[in-house]
Amino acid sequence: MYYLIENTLREHTDIPAKDSNRPYVAILSPEQWQKESNDLDLGIDMDFETLDIHTTMAEVNYNSITGSFAIPYDNNRTIDYKKFAFVIDENGIIFIDKDNVVSDIINRISLTRKWRMPSLERFIYDFLEEIISGDLTVLERYERQLADVDRKINNKEEADLEGINIIRDHLRVLRTHYDRLIDLTQELEENENDFFAEENLRYFSLFSKRAGRLYDLSNALVDYTSQIRADFDANLTDKQNHIMTILTVVTTIFSPLTLITGWYGMNFKYMPELNSVYAYPIVFIVSLLIAILSLLFFKHKKWL
Repeated sequence: MYYLIENTLREHTDIPAKDSNRPYVAILSPEQWQKESNDLDLGIDMDFETLDIHTTMAEVNYNSITGSFAIPYDNNRTIDYKKFAFVIDENGIIFIDKDNVVSDIINRISLTRKWRMPSLERFIYDFLEEIISGDLTVLERYERQLADVDRKINNKEEADLEGINIIRDHLRVLRTHYDRLIDLTQELEENENDFFAEENLRYFSLFSKRAGRLYDLSNALVDYTSQIRADFDANLTDKQNHIMTILTVVTTIFSPLTLITGWYGMNFKYMPELNSVYAYPIVFIVSLLIAILSLLFFKHKKWL
């Protein structure tokens, strides 16, 4: 599919001639790219099938800029990527896409964007904006989920730590994604091949700042997950310490009672208490006093 960048994106039959100076957008399958790349006279030998797309990046060549996008998304609580490559020359941009990822983005742009001063730079800016358009909502959702878990931990309620680990992994991937987007736009802003008008380089700077804010937010949320995990571990340690304190207190209280029981369990013939009517009640009362005084002592020391 081919488009001319006018007040809106307008479908066209093919890529305009180089001397027409009409900015364009093209979406080609890998097979179309192999077939038509020589006819486009871009001077680029890029085999999409052997291209290992694993990150978002841009590389400046002698008469073009080539690169790729790897856009992360949540695929049933695991991270997957939407991948495609691109080529930029002085007149336009070509996307090499086998999964129709770019077509969806282009359709949204054609339906929602109108430009007073159309240009290749403005199209690239809007394209990048579409890539991150829903990310702030995603980050805000993660923030609410983390705040809910944090509240449960502080209230000593059951918390979903597995969910925290999943969110942390997703946030790390998003943080890396924004970092790569910043690198890509800074590469474009350098304008080494002089493809872009000087007055339009501000679009790349604007996007870089927005991606930077998303990077900062995702980085802060990663730190928040670490803090929540530390709070959980601290609460778990407090619970364990409290349990050990109770066990120690119980053991301490019953130690003298065990001694008394063992002593009187020997039943020697000449133990004077055996012949006393009040011996058993006295031993019982003494044992009870030991337990009560021990509890009062531990309460006073705030060990309970």
